[in-house]
Amino acid sequence: MNSKALSRQRFNFPFVLHNTGISNCITLTDFGSIVEYTSNVPVWSLRVIPALAGSFCIPLAYLLVVELGYSHSSALGACVLLLMENSLIVQSRFMLLESVLIFFLLLAVLSYLRFHKAHNSSFRWFWLVTSGVSCACGIGVKYMGMFTYFLLLGLAAVHTWHVIGDRTLSHGKVVVQILVRFLALVVLPVIMYLGFFYIHLTLLYRSGPHDQMMSSAFQASLEGGLARITQGQPLDVAFGSQVTLRTVSSKPVPCWLHSHKANYPVRYENGRGSSHQQQVTCYPFKDVNNWWIIKDPGRHSLVVSSPPRPVRHGDIIQLLHGMTSRYLNTHDVAAPMSPHSQEVSGYIDFNVSMPAQNLWRVDIVNRESDREIWKTILSEVRLVHVNTSAVLKLSGASLPEWGFKQLEVVGDKIYKGYQQSGMWNVEEHRYGRSQEQKERELELKLPTHSDIKRNLTFMAKFLELQWKMLTVKNEESEHKYSSSPLEWITMDTNIAYWLHPSSNAQIQLIGNIVNWTIANLSLVVYCLMFLTYLPRRRRKVEDIPQDSWEQLVLAGVICFGGWAVNYLPFFLMEKTLFLYHYLPALTFKILQIPVVIEHLYIHVLRSPAQRKAFGGVILGVLCSVYVSYHNLSPLTYGQPALSSDELAALRWRESWDILLRKR
Repeated sequence: MNSKALSRQRFNFPFVLHNTGISNCITLTDFGSIVEYTSNVPVWSLRVIPALAGSFCIPLAYLLVVELGYSHSSALGACVLLLMENSLIVQSRFMLLESVLIFFLLLAVLSYLRFHKAHNSSFRWFWLVTSGVSCACGIGVKYMGMFTYFLLLGLAAVHTWHVIGDRTLSHGKVVVQILVRFLALVVLPVIMYLGFFYIHLTLLYRSGPHDQMMSSAFQASLEGGLARITQGQPLDVAFGSQVTLRTVSSKPVPCWLHSHKANYPVRYENGRGSSHQQQVTCYPFKDVNNWWIIKDPGRHSLVVSSPPRPVRHGDIIQLLHGMTSRYLNTHDVAAPMSPHSQEVSGYIDFNVSMPAQNLWRVDIVNRESDREIWKTILSEVRLVHVNTSAVLKLSGASLPEWGFKQLEVVGDKIYKGYQQSGMWNVEEHRYGRSQEQKERELELKLPTHSDIKRNLTFMAKFLELQWKMLTVKNEESEHKYSSSPLEWITMDTNIAYWLHPSSNAQIQLIGNIVNWTIANLSLVVYCLMFLTYLPRRRRKVEDIPQDSWEQLVLAGVICFGGWAVNYLPFFLMEKTLFLYHYLPALTFKILQIPVVIEHLYIHVLRSPAQRKAFGGVILGVLCSVYVSYHNLSPLTYGQPALSSDELAALRWRESWDILLRKR
């Protein structure tokens, strides 16, 4: 496959990047075939950025190993290992973010080390500022950059503590040192990160296809989309208002309180009974059946009076479904999918001993006063059932076929604290004018009206974006190529990025298995050395000079620490994970290899014969690294196309999913 074809095609990734209007967010989408990009997409520019970043990682790695105090030979060895790491090559050849992230992480670490060691250099403060800028850029690329940033902050805190204890410095110089470090490593990255999003939100002010994950207020602040629908809506919700109620939570998907002319089954599949009343669900699409009328329980009127009587915090209301005229109701009947919660229904009087329980108290969670008016879009409201104190809540469970796979809404009697699934906001709103059912149905299908403008501040948008990036899950089900962190250590997983439509040519995210093996071994050896030296030095047994010990500790903080902070946090994450999440940790782990080798060669192996034999082993390992790289290169570059037998021979692990085309 030639380079021109490679640059003009959208590959059959298990995922592709979409512009969701949110930095750091990706949308996972399956594609069944290669799709040509249109001519207005700057494919070359989008591919050259990660390619250049991946290339620049090599000299940065060289300089970093040298800055740690190791020889140029060790630094060259680190470069060779990174150059022949198939997974890093693959990731830098596509429009993906990991190579850019790794570039900024290495630059941040290198710059800080140069600052730390350049005591009297005129460029010292330049390196400190460069480190802060690189940290901000790394976090701006992906939140994963935060892990290395925290590692650097910890290292800087230790060094600053030593500065405070340096009696050769005056009090004024110590204060200046602390202040400059704080400004460069904390204030500057924060200002830059805010600046990234200020530019982002200034340039991307229009609505896009994935805005639904954002709050109604955020969507309404964008040009087009919801802003076009809601522009000029009444701000104050009043008795007689016609509204759509959207859940504040985006899990599993944004949805609206909904009802339709279908009842709960008399009995569920597990034998439990229901009220057989009208279904109330949460529907993830805009629909006329999402409209509800806010009614005053003490009056029969379904229209807004003149002047309007606003609904306030603490008021008791009824919610009448606009299209079916059923009142929102909950009672002591178990919900279909969540039997520990109450069923929510549209009340039907079957003339049985099941009276209506359709009174709800309005609890405005983000109120500023106890009699605050319910605001369109802006107010987050908890609806509390008067009879049972249950809270109207999205359970997140999907109903079976009889519920059209819509999401379950329940009454939660054990609701505690702030839960977004129990918060609702009015998204679309009009003042009702029609008392009769048929006229009202026509009115509900008309666009909203009036002229009130709402805008979110930059900080409100910024904070919401950060929260969504931290909490929104891209997939609720496991992806074919998703994996667990335990599988990354031994590379028991892979990702298929591309398959030629007529041959076995393909591109796979598979690493150099020899590299991964010796990197794992180097981590173990480093830990053993550290745990051996540490107690012996405590007993005043100095196996190595003090300078060598400090050098080994610093290398461990950077390399072993860089691996740990970029790997271990994934065990705490509930998001769908892939092998490429491990690449930043892998980079630091590979840098550990020459550190361990040089230390063993100089400080552990004493005799010339031992060193000569060790050199032969190292040469053999490097040859094995090259052989592994060369054998896997058809899966790295997508050429040449291999036969099915040749591909089967490359399946070195049973868990690898290498694609074989049947002929």
